[in-house]
Amino acid sequence: MLTLSLILIPAIASLLLPFIKGEITKTIAFVVALAELAVALFAITQFSPDTVTPQFAYDYPWIASLGVHFSGGMDGISMLLVLLTTILTPLIVLSTFGYSYNHSSAFYALILLMEAALVGVFTSQDAFVFYLFWEAALIPVYFLAAIWGGEKRIAITFKFFIYTIFGSLFMLVALVYLYMQTPGNHSSAIADIYKVALDSHTQSWVFWALFIAFAIKMPIFPFHTWQPDTYTESPTPATMLLSGIMLKMGIYGVIRWLLPIVPAGVAQWSTTVIILSIIGIIYGSIIAIQQKDLKKLLAYSSFAHVGLMAAGVFSLTLKGMQGAVIQMLAHGINVVGLFFVAEIIQRRLRTRDIDRMGGITQNTPVLTVFFMILMLGSVALPLTNGFVGEFLLLSGVYEFNHWYGAIAGLTIIFGAVYMLKMFQGVMFGEQNHWTEKVTDITLTESAVLFPLVVLVFWMGIAPGSFLKLTEPAVIQILQLATGK
Repeated sequence: MLTLSLILIPAIASLLLPFIKGEITKTIAFVVALAELAVALFAITQFSPDTVTPQFAYDYPWIASLGVHFSGGMDGISMLLVLLTTILTPLIVLSTFGYSYNHSSAFYALILLMEAALVGVFTSQDAFVFYLFWEAALIPVYFLAAIWGGEKRIAITFKFFIYTIFGSLFMLVALVYLYMQTPGNHSSAIADIYKVALDSHTQSWVFWALFIAFAIKMPIFPFHTWQPDTYTESPTPATMLLSGIMLKMGIYGVIRWLLPIVPAGVAQWSTTVIILSIIGIIYGSIIAIQQKDLKKLLAYSSFAHVGLMAAGVFSLTLKGMQGAVIQMLAHGINVVGLFFVAEIIQRRLRTRDIDRMGGITQNTPVLTVFFMILMLGSVALPLTNGFVGEFLLLSGVYEFNHWYGAIAGLTIIFGAVYMLKMFQGVMFGEQNHWTEKVTDITLTESAVLFPLVVLVFWMGIAPGSFLKLTEPAVIQILQLATGK
C-alpha cells in the first residue's frame, strides 16, 4: 500500500487544489510534497535491497476480463527514482516561494499531478498502467509550459506535444502487440510480458517501436530537437521537473520495458544506439560551449549527459547499467540546482544573456559557493555525485568497445570546458551596470539549494549506499537482457 499511497497523496491533492484560491495554494502544495517525501523516506527504511521481487506491491483488477490489473511495486531501481521524485518535488515547489503565478491553484495542482504520474511510471507492474501514467505525465508539463511559459510557448509546446504523442503511439502499438502474444486469455502484467518469446525479426521492429518513444523522452540524437526550446521557454519549475525527473522516464523505460522484453532486438541495435548516443554527447557539448543563453546552455549540457547514460545502458554491462541508474539520481540533483541558480540570476538581472553578466560573485558569496558545488558535481569532480556515475558509465562503455569508451570520455573534457566557461562568464570578471547591484540569495533560496548540495557530497563520498540499493535489480535486468 505504500506504493499506492505515493501515487494517491499528490493525485488527490491535485484534484482538490483547484477549489482553493490564493497564495495559500503554494503552502498546501509544499506540505503535500513534504508528506509525500515522508512516506518515501519511511518506505526506504522498510525496503529490503536484497530482494528483486517488487515490494510494497498493490494489485487491483482494472479490466479484469482482459487481464489488465492496476498494479505496482518497487524494486531497487524504482525505489531510487521514487526517492528522486519525492526529494525534488518539494524543493521545486519551495523554489516558487516569493513569486506569484496567475491561477496559482492550477499551477501547483499540475505540479502535484505530475509527481503522481511520475511515481506511477516508475512503479507500474502492468503495461497499460505504465502507458496510462506515461501519458498522464505529459499533460501537466504541456499546460505548465503553454500557460506560464515564455513568448514562444505556443509553438514550442505544440512541437513538444507532437513529438511525444508520436512516440507514445509507437509504444502503444508495441505494448498491444506484446499483450496479444501472451498465452491464454492474455495478460498485460510485466512478468507475463517478460515471458513472451518472439523471433529476432519481430523483436527488431518491437525494439524500434519502444525505443523511439523512450528516445524522444530522454532525449538522444536525433530525437532531441524539442528539448532545448522547451527547457528554455517553460517556466523554471516546469524545466526543473522536465530535466530533473521527467527525462529519466525514457532511460527507465529502456531498462524496465525494453532490454528484458526484446533482448535479441537489443543485441542487433545496441551498437547503433551507442553511436547515436556518442554523437549526442559530442554534438550537445559543442553546442553548449557556444551558447550565450544560460538556460539553453544547461539544456544542451543535459542532452550531452543523457547521451552518456544511454550509452552506458546499451553497453549491457553491470558498470554501465549501474552508472546509468546512479547518474539518473546525480543528474537530477545537479540539473535542478543549476536551473534554479539560473532562475535566481535571471530574476535579479532580467536577462539570461551571459555576455551581460560578470562580477556577480563580488556581491553573492553564498550563491557563488552553491553554484560552484553544483557545477563541480556536474563536471564529475571526484567526491561529488557526478564522478561516481560518469566513472561507471565510461567504464561500461569502454568494456563494450574501447574506441567508443575513449570517444565518450570526451564528455569529461567538454563538460569542464562549457561549465567552467559558464561559471567564469557569469560569476567572475568586472561588474557592469546590470550586475553591480545584484543581491545574494535569500533564506528560502538557500533552503532549496542546501539539500541539493548535501546530496552532491553524500553521493560522492558514500556512493555504496545507493549502489547497494540498485545492484540486485540491475543484475536481474541484465540477466534477462543478455541471458547470462
